[in-house]
Amino acid sequence: MSGIELHSKAFDDHAFIARRHALEGENVSPPLTWSGVPGDAAELVLLCEDPDAPSGTFVHWIVVGIDPRSAGVAEGECPPGGTELVNGFDRRGWGGPHPPPGDEAHRYFFRLYALAEPCDLSGAPGAEDVHRAVEKHQLAEGTVVALYRR
Repeated sequence: MSGIELHSKAFDDHAFIARRHALEGENVSPPLTWSGVPGDAAELVLLCEDPDAPSGTFVHWIVVGIDPRSAGVAEGECPPGGTELVNGFDRRGWGGPHPPPGDEAHRYFFRLYALAEPCDLSGAPGAEDVHRAVEKHQLAEGTVVALYRR
């Protein structure tokens, strides 16, 4: 399986993300850029998850139906053609990092999937629902990780 190169101007891979992107900050989604999407991809799916959350993996952002010909998303925007689903805060769209005060830094995995056909996700799926939905039709994947603590 080929890989997608996923990056952000807001943070380096496995480095801290600014407070402006956190829930207690301005809660603005970070900009992302990508390349290496296979030409036969039907759609892209974006997932941001925190596997370090005390109650289990927490979903911060799910976007389905992203245009596979796109190359990124600007800060605070929805990716081109995408539909934002409900996150773990029970809100549609981006919900920034918000780990418990005093916890070690949590990891926020931004994953971009290229799919051979559209996936069937709606409402408020959990991270495992997304993983199951994309695995059948996944052509490529890219990951970048941000850190945050309060």
